[in-house]
Amino acid sequence: MSIETILPTSADDAAGAAAAPIDDQEIFASHQGGKLSIASTVPLESKRDLSIAYTPGVAQVSRAIAAEPELAKTLTWAERLVVVVSDGTAVLGLGDIGPSASLPVMEGKSALFKAFGDLDSIPLVLNTTDVDEIVDTLVRLRPSFGAVNLEDVSAPRCFELEEKLIEALDCPVMHDDQHGTAVVVLAALTGAAKVAGRDLEGLRVVVSGAGAAGIAVAEILLTAGIDDVVLLDSRGVINRERADIAADPASKKARLAARSNPRGVSGGPGEALEAADVFIGVSSSRLDEAHLGRMNDGAIVFALSNPDPEVLPEVAAKYAAVVATGRSDFPNQINNVLAFPGIFRGALDAGARRITPAMKLAAARAIAALAEEDLSADYIVPSPLDPRVAPAVAAAVAAAVSEG
Repeated sequence: MSIETILPTSADDAAGAAAAPIDDQEIFASHQGGKLSIASTVPLESKRDLSIAYTPGVAQVSRAIAAEPELAKTLTWAERLVVVVSDGTAVLGLGDIGPSASLPVMEGKSALFKAFGDLDSIPLVLNTTDVDEIVDTLVRLRPSFGAVNLEDVSAPRCFELEEKLIEALDCPVMHDDQHGTAVVVLAALTGAAKVAGRDLEGLRVVVSGAGAAGIAVAEILLTAGIDDVVLLDSRGVINRERADIAADPASKKARLAARSNPRGVSGGPGEALEAADVFIGVSSSRLDEAHLGRMNDGAIVFALSNPDPEVLPEVAAKYAAVVATGRSDFPNQINNVLAFPGIFRGALDAGARRITPAMKLAAARAIAALAEEDLSADYIVPSPLDPRVAPAVAAAVAAAVSEG
Protein backbone atom coordinates (compact mmCIF):
# COMPACT_ATOMS: atom_id res chain seq x y z
CA MET A 1 0.00 0.00 0.00
CA SER A 2 1.09 3.58 -0.49
CA ILE A 3 -0.04 7.00 0.55
CA GLU A 4 -0.87 9.24 -2.39
CA THR A 5 -0.41 12.98 -2.63
CA ILE A 6 -0.28 15.56 -5.39
CA LEU A 7 2.29 18.37 -5.46
CA PRO A 8 3.38 20.80 -8.19
CA THR A 9 5.17 18.96 -11.00
CA SER A 10 7.86 21.58 -11.44
CA ALA A 11 9.50 24.48 -9.67
CA ASP A 12 7.80 26.83 -12.14
CA ASP A 13 4.39 25.42 -11.22
CA ALA A 14 5.22 25.83 -7.55
CA ALA A 15 6.43 29.39 -8.00
CA GLY A 16 3.25 30.31 -9.84
CA ALA A 17 1.11 28.71 -7.16
CA ALA A 18 3.02 30.50 -4.42
CA ALA A 19 2.59 33.87 -6.13
CA ALA A 20 -1.19 33.52 -6.51
CA PRO A 21 -3.27 34.79 -3.59
CA ILE A 22 -4.67 32.03 -1.38
CA ASP A 23 -7.97 32.53 0.40
CA ASP A 24 -9.60 30.58 3.23
CA GLN A 25 -12.12 28.96 0.90
CA GLU A 26 -9.35 27.35 -1.14
CA ILE A 27 -7.47 26.25 1.97
CA PHE A 28 -10.47 24.62 3.63
CA ALA A 29 -11.61 23.02 0.37
CA SER A 30 -8.22 21.34 -0.02
CA HIS A 31 -8.51 19.85 3.46
CA GLN A 32 -12.00 18.37 3.10
CA GLY A 33 -11.71 14.68 3.98
CA GLY A 34 -8.04 15.12 4.86
CA LYS A 35 -4.95 15.19 2.65
CA LEU A 36 -4.14 11.46 2.60
CA SER A 37 -5.57 8.29 1.14
CA ILE A 38 -4.51 4.63 0.98
CA ALA A 39 -4.01 2.96 -2.40
CA SER A 40 -3.39 -0.72 -3.02
CA THR A 41 -0.17 -1.70 -4.81
CA VAL A 42 -1.71 -4.92 -6.15
CA PRO A 43 -4.71 -5.52 -8.43
CA LEU A 44 -8.06 -6.34 -6.81
CA GLU A 45 -10.18 -6.86 -9.91
CA SER A 46 -10.92 -10.59 -9.92
CA LYS A 47 -11.52 -13.51 -7.58
CA ARG A 48 -7.98 -14.63 -8.30
CA ASP A 49 -6.67 -11.23 -7.24
CA LEU A 50 -8.64 -11.47 -3.99
CA SER A 51 -7.38 -14.99 -3.35
CA ILE A 52 -3.79 -13.82 -3.69
CA ALA A 53 -4.00 -10.50 -1.85
CA TYR A 54 -6.39 -11.68 0.85
CA THR A 55 -7.84 -15.04 1.79
CA PRO A 56 -6.73 -17.77 1.33
CA GLY A 57 -3.39 -16.64 -0.10
CA VAL A 58 -2.52 -14.17 2.62
CA ALA A 59 -2.56 -16.97 5.19
CA GLN A 60 0.54 -18.42 3.54
CA VAL A 61 2.36 -15.17 4.10
CA SER A 62 1.20 -14.92 7.71
CA ARG A 63 2.36 -18.49 8.39
CA ALA A 64 5.75 -17.69 6.89
CA ILE A 65 6.17 -14.59 9.05
CA ALA A 66 5.06 -16.49 12.17
CA ALA A 67 7.77 -19.06 11.46
CA GLU A 68 10.38 -16.45 10.45
CA PRO A 69 9.55 -12.98 11.88
CA GLU A 70 12.28 -11.28 9.84
CA LEU A 71 10.17 -11.84 6.73
CA ALA A 72 7.84 -9.07 7.92
CA LYS A 73 10.53 -6.64 6.73
CA THR A 74 10.02 -7.66 3.11
CA LEU A 75 6.48 -9.04 3.05
CA THR A 76 4.74 -6.06 4.72
CA TRP A 77 5.10 -2.32 4.48
CA ALA A 78 6.03 -1.94 8.17
CA GLU A 79 9.79 -1.53 7.81
CA ARG A 80 9.31 1.24 5.21
CA LEU A 81 6.54 3.02 7.13
CA VAL A 82 7.25 6.23 9.03
CA VAL A 83 4.82 7.25 11.75
CA VAL A 84 4.53 11.00 12.33
CA VAL A 85 3.84 11.27 16.05
CA SER A 86 2.58 14.32 17.92
CA ASP A 87 0.75 15.21 21.11
CA GLY A 88 -0.21 18.62 19.73
CA THR A 89 1.64 20.62 22.38
CA ALA A 90 3.81 22.84 20.13
CA VAL A 91 2.15 23.01 16.72
CA LEU A 92 3.73 25.47 14.29
CA GLY A 93 3.36 28.91 15.90
CA LEU A 94 0.02 27.97 17.43
CA GLY A 95 1.27 26.38 20.64
CA ASP A 96 -0.59 23.72 22.62
CA ILE A 97 -3.70 23.16 20.48
CA GLY A 98 -4.14 19.44 21.16
CA PRO A 99 -3.89 16.28 19.06
CA SER A 100 -7.00 16.71 16.89
CA ALA A 101 -6.05 20.23 15.83
CA SER A 102 -2.52 19.03 15.09
CA LEU A 103 -3.73 16.31 12.72
CA PRO A 104 -3.87 18.48 9.55
CA VAL A 105 -0.20 19.35 10.11
CA MET A 106 0.76 15.71 10.63
CA GLU A 107 -1.17 14.70 7.51
CA GLY A 108 0.83 17.28 5.61
CA LYS A 109 4.06 15.90 7.01
CA SER A 110 3.12 12.39 5.87
CA ALA A 111 2.34 13.76 2.42
CA LEU A 112 5.80 15.33 2.29
CA PHE A 113 7.44 12.03 3.19
CA LYS A 114 5.77 10.40 0.19
CA ALA A 115 6.32 13.26 -2.24
CA PHE A 116 9.96 13.93 -1.43
CA GLY A 117 11.30 10.69 0.07
CA ASP A 118 9.01 8.10 -1.56
CA LEU A 119 8.33 6.74 1.90
CA ASP A 120 4.92 5.66 3.12
CA SER A 121 3.87 7.50 6.24
CA ILE A 122 0.87 7.85 8.51
CA PRO A 123 0.07 10.47 11.17
CA LEU A 124 -0.37 9.26 14.73
CA VAL A 125 -1.64 11.89 17.18
CA LEU A 126 -1.90 10.85 20.80
CA ASN A 127 -4.31 12.09 23.45
CA THR A 128 -1.71 12.23 26.20
CA THR A 129 1.19 14.49 27.10
CA ASP A 130 2.76 11.98 29.48
CA VAL A 131 6.18 11.02 28.10
CA ASP A 132 6.11 7.48 29.49
CA GLU A 133 2.62 6.85 28.13
CA ILE A 134 3.73 7.96 24.65
CA VAL A 135 6.78 5.70 24.85
CA ASP A 136 4.71 2.73 26.02
CA THR A 137 2.18 3.31 23.23
CA LEU A 138 4.86 3.32 20.53
CA VAL A 139 6.61 0.28 21.99
CA ARG A 140 3.34 -1.64 21.74
CA LEU A 141 2.80 -0.42 18.16
CA ARG A 142 6.36 -1.20 17.05
CA PRO A 143 5.41 -4.16 14.79
CA SER A 144 3.36 -1.74 12.67
CA PHE A 145 6.07 0.73 11.62
CA GLY A 146 9.74 1.13 10.74
CA ALA A 147 10.63 4.64 11.96
CA VAL A 148 9.32 7.46 14.16
CA ASN A 149 9.25 11.13 13.21
CA LEU A 150 8.40 13.14 16.31
CA GLU A 151 6.68 16.40 15.49
CA ASP A 152 5.47 19.47 17.38
CA VAL A 153 6.16 18.21 20.91
CA SER A 154 6.86 20.99 23.41
CA ALA A 155 10.23 21.57 25.04
CA PRO A 156 11.72 20.45 27.33
CA ARG A 157 9.55 17.31 27.20
CA CYS A 158 10.62 16.67 23.61
CA PHE A 159 14.20 16.01 24.72
CA GLU A 160 13.19 13.41 27.27
CA LEU A 161 10.71 11.81 24.86
CA GLU A 162 13.21 11.45 22.06
CA GLU A 163 15.89 10.05 24.36
CA LYS A 164 13.52 7.48 25.87
CA LEU A 165 12.18 6.40 22.48
CA ILE A 166 15.67 5.96 21.06
CA GLU A 167 16.45 3.73 24.03
CA ALA A 168 13.19 1.77 23.86
CA LEU A 169 12.84 1.21 20.10
CA ASP A 170 15.09 -0.68 17.70
CA CYS A 171 14.39 1.67 14.78
CA PRO A 172 15.23 5.22 13.64
CA VAL A 173 13.68 7.96 15.80
CA MET A 174 14.09 11.68 15.13
CA HIS A 175 12.39 14.82 16.42
CA ASP A 176 12.36 16.84 13.21
CA ASP A 177 11.74 20.18 14.93
CA GLN A 178 15.15 19.67 16.51
CA HIS A 179 17.36 17.83 14.08
CA GLY A 180 15.77 18.56 10.72
CA THR A 181 16.07 22.25 11.49
CA ALA A 182 19.65 21.84 12.68
CA VAL A 183 20.73 19.93 9.57
CA VAL A 184 19.34 22.55 7.17
CA VAL A 185 20.79 25.42 9.23
CA LEU A 186 24.25 23.83 9.06
CA ALA A 187 23.88 23.28 5.31
CA ALA A 188 22.81 26.90 4.80
CA LEU A 189 25.57 28.24 7.03
CA THR A 190 28.13 26.23 5.03
CA GLY A 191 27.00 27.97 1.87
CA ALA A 192 26.67 31.39 3.50
CA ALA A 193 30.20 31.20 4.90
CA LYS A 194 31.57 30.54 1.43
CA VAL A 195 29.61 33.46 -0.02
CA ALA A 196 30.95 35.72 2.74
CA GLY A 197 34.49 34.41 2.24
CA ARG A 198 34.68 33.04 5.76
CA ASP A 199 35.97 29.82 7.26
CA LEU A 200 33.07 27.85 8.78
CA GLU A 201 34.95 26.64 11.84
CA GLY A 202 36.17 30.14 12.71
CA LEU A 203 32.75 31.78 12.86
CA ARG A 204 31.37 33.37 16.01
CA VAL A 205 27.73 32.27 16.12
CA VAL A 206 24.83 33.51 18.25
CA VAL A 207 21.73 31.29 18.45
CA SER A 208 18.62 33.05 19.77
CA GLY A 209 16.19 30.55 21.25
CA ALA A 210 16.99 27.62 23.53
CA GLY A 211 14.01 25.41 22.81
CA ALA A 212 13.98 22.28 20.68
CA ALA A 213 15.40 23.87 17.53
CA GLY A 214 17.88 26.23 19.19
CA ILE A 215 19.57 23.57 21.29
CA ALA A 216 19.79 21.17 18.35
CA VAL A 217 21.24 23.90 16.12
CA ALA A 218 23.87 24.74 18.72
CA GLU A 219 24.75 21.07 19.15
CA ILE A 220 25.20 20.37 15.44
CA LEU A 221 27.32 23.49 14.97
CA LEU A 222 29.58 22.38 17.81
CA THR A 223 29.76 18.88 16.32
CA ALA A 224 30.69 20.41 12.96
CA GLY A 225 33.70 22.11 14.55
CA ILE A 226 32.37 25.62 15.23
CA ASP A 227 33.71 26.27 18.72
CA ASP A 228 32.40 29.77 19.41
CA VAL A 229 28.64 29.28 19.80
CA VAL A 230 26.66 31.51 22.17
CA LEU A 231 23.07 30.56 23.01
CA LEU A 232 20.36 32.95 24.19
CA ASP A 233 17.11 32.15 25.96
CA SER A 234 14.48 34.45 27.46
CA ARG A 235 16.79 35.23 30.40
CA GLY A 236 19.79 36.13 28.26
CA VAL A 237 23.05 34.42 27.42
CA ILE A 238 23.42 30.84 28.62
CA ASN A 239 26.65 30.31 30.49
CA ARG A 240 27.90 28.08 33.26
CA GLU A 241 27.84 30.81 35.90
CA ARG A 242 24.19 31.80 35.45
CA ALA A 243 22.34 30.89 38.65
CA ASP A 244 19.50 28.88 37.12
CA ILE A 245 21.94 26.93 34.91
CA ALA A 246 24.30 26.14 37.77
CA ALA A 247 21.35 25.05 39.93
CA ASP A 248 20.33 22.32 37.49
CA PRO A 249 23.56 20.75 36.14
CA ALA A 250 21.73 17.78 34.59
CA SER A 251 19.49 19.93 32.37
CA LYS A 252 19.89 20.15 28.62
CA LYS A 253 20.86 23.82 28.88
CA ALA A 254 23.48 23.12 31.54
CA ARG A 255 25.04 20.34 29.49
CA LEU A 256 25.18 22.65 26.49
CA ALA A 257 26.60 25.50 28.58
CA ALA A 258 29.53 23.25 29.45
CA ARG A 259 30.37 22.88 25.74
CA SER A 260 29.59 26.34 24.39
CA ASN A 261 30.30 30.05 25.01
CA PRO A 262 34.08 29.64 25.34
CA ARG A 263 34.61 33.40 25.86
CA GLY A 264 32.23 33.44 28.83
CA VAL A 265 29.89 36.02 27.32
CA SER A 266 27.07 37.19 29.61
CA GLY A 267 24.20 39.64 29.30
CA GLY A 268 21.58 39.87 26.57
CA PRO A 269 21.37 40.00 22.78
CA GLY A 270 23.47 43.15 22.52
CA GLU A 271 26.38 41.64 24.43
CA ALA A 272 26.07 38.33 22.57
CA LEU A 273 26.15 40.00 19.14
CA GLU A 274 29.18 42.17 19.88
CA ALA A 275 31.75 41.17 17.20
CA ALA A 276 29.64 38.16 16.20
CA ASP A 277 29.66 36.81 12.64
CA VAL A 278 26.35 34.94 12.61
CA PHE A 279 22.90 35.42 14.11
CA ILE A 280 20.52 32.44 14.00
CA GLY A 281 17.03 33.17 15.28
CA VAL A 282 14.75 30.28 16.22
CA SER A 283 12.54 32.08 18.73
CA SER A 284 9.67 34.51 18.52
CA SER A 285 11.64 37.39 20.06
CA ARG A 286 12.30 40.52 18.01
CA LEU A 287 15.87 41.57 17.29
CA ASP A 288 16.72 45.23 17.84
CA GLU A 289 18.27 46.72 14.71
CA ALA A 290 20.88 48.45 16.86
CA HIS A 291 22.17 45.05 17.95
CA LEU A 292 22.81 44.08 14.32
CA GLY A 293 25.14 47.07 14.10
CA ARG A 294 27.39 45.42 16.70
CA MET A 295 28.12 42.44 14.45
CA ASN A 296 31.25 42.12 12.34
CA ASP A 297 31.28 43.32 8.74
CA GLY A 298 29.96 40.75 6.25
CA ALA A 299 27.70 39.21 8.86
CA ILE A 300 25.24 36.36 8.27
CA VAL A 301 21.68 36.61 9.59
CA PHE A 302 19.23 33.69 9.68
CA ALA A 303 15.90 35.01 11.02
CA LEU A 304 13.92 31.78 10.98
CA SER A 305 10.80 32.41 13.07
CA ASN A 306 7.53 31.98 11.16
CA PRO A 307 5.49 33.77 10.08
CA ASP A 308 7.30 36.80 11.48
CA PRO A 309 11.11 36.72 11.32
CA GLU A 310 13.09 38.10 14.26
CA VAL A 311 14.16 40.89 11.90
CA LEU A 312 12.83 41.68 8.43
CA PRO A 313 15.21 40.77 5.58
CA GLU A 314 15.36 44.31 4.25
CA VAL A 315 16.51 45.52 7.67
CA ALA A 316 19.01 42.70 8.15
CA ALA A 317 20.44 43.34 4.67
CA LYS A 318 21.73 46.74 5.84
CA TYR A 319 24.25 44.92 8.04
CA ALA A 320 24.57 41.39 6.63
CA ALA A 321 26.15 39.91 3.53
CA VAL A 322 23.73 36.96 3.59
CA VAL A 323 20.19 36.85 4.96
CA ALA A 324 17.90 33.82 5.23
CA THR A 325 14.43 33.22 6.68
CA GLY A 326 12.01 30.35 7.11
CA ARG A 327 9.58 31.82 4.59
CA SER A 328 9.05 30.86 0.96
CA ASP A 329 8.43 34.44 -0.18
CA PHE A 330 12.00 35.57 0.61
CA PRO A 331 15.30 34.24 -0.79
CA ASN A 332 17.17 31.50 1.07
CA GLN A 333 14.31 29.63 2.70
CA ILE A 334 15.56 27.35 5.47
CA ASN A 335 13.06 24.51 5.16
CA ASN A 336 13.14 21.17 6.98
CA VAL A 337 11.80 19.38 3.90
CA LEU A 338 15.35 19.61 2.56
CA ALA A 339 16.43 17.21 5.29
CA PHE A 340 13.92 14.85 6.87
CA PRO A 341 12.69 12.84 3.83
CA GLY A 342 16.23 11.97 2.78
CA ILE A 343 17.46 11.33 6.31
CA PHE A 344 14.72 8.78 7.00
CA ARG A 345 15.02 7.28 3.52
CA GLY A 346 18.77 6.82 3.91
CA ALA A 347 18.43 5.37 7.41
CA LEU A 348 15.79 2.86 6.28
CA ASP A 349 17.67 1.98 3.08
CA ALA A 350 20.73 1.14 5.16
CA GLY A 351 18.80 -0.73 7.86
CA ALA A 352 19.98 1.68 10.55
CA ARG A 353 18.62 1.33 14.08
CA ARG A 354 19.59 4.87 15.07
CA ILE A 355 19.98 8.29 13.46
CA THR A 356 23.43 9.38 14.59
CA PRO A 357 25.29 12.72 14.64
CA ALA A 358 27.45 11.44 11.77
CA MET A 359 24.34 10.82 9.67
CA LYS A 360 23.07 14.34 10.36
CA LEU A 361 26.41 15.87 9.39
CA ALA A 362 26.41 13.81 6.19
CA ALA A 363 22.92 15.07 5.37
CA ALA A 364 23.94 18.71 5.91
CA ARG A 365 27.01 18.34 3.71
CA ALA A 366 24.99 16.70 0.95
CA ILE A 367 22.47 19.57 0.94
CA ALA A 368 25.24 22.18 0.94
CA ALA A 369 27.07 20.44 -1.91
CA LEU A 370 24.04 20.74 -4.21
CA ALA A 371 24.18 24.53 -3.99
CA GLU A 372 27.94 24.92 -4.45
CA GLU A 373 28.03 25.56 -8.19
CA ASP A 374 25.50 28.40 -8.09
CA LEU A 375 26.24 29.94 -4.70
CA SER A 376 25.27 33.57 -4.22
CA ALA A 377 23.96 35.83 -1.48
CA ASP A 378 20.43 34.82 -2.53
CA TYR A 379 21.16 31.11 -3.06
CA ILE A 380 22.88 29.25 -0.24
CA VAL A 381 20.74 26.09 -0.22
CA PRO A 382 18.80 24.35 -3.00
CA SER A 383 15.06 24.80 -3.36
CA PRO A 384 12.86 22.45 -1.32
CA LEU A 385 11.38 21.40 -4.69
CA ASP A 386 14.78 20.48 -6.18
CA PRO A 387 14.39 16.77 -7.10
CA ARG A 388 18.08 16.10 -6.44
CA VAL A 389 17.88 16.80 -2.74
CA ALA A 390 16.22 13.78 -1.12
CA PRO A 391 18.18 11.19 -3.18
CA ALA A 392 21.47 12.95 -2.42
CA VAL A 393 20.69 13.17 1.30
CA ALA A 394 19.53 9.55 1.42
CA ALA A 395 22.71 8.34 -0.29
CA ALA A 396 24.92 10.37 2.05
CA VAL A 397 23.09 9.14 5.15
CA ALA A 398 23.21 5.51 3.99
CA ALA A 399 26.94 5.87 3.34
CA ALA A 400 27.43 7.29 6.82
CA VAL A 401 25.65 4.24 8.24
CA SER A 402 27.93 1.82 6.40
CA GLU A 403 31.04 3.79 7.37
CA GLY A 404 30.00 3.92 11.03
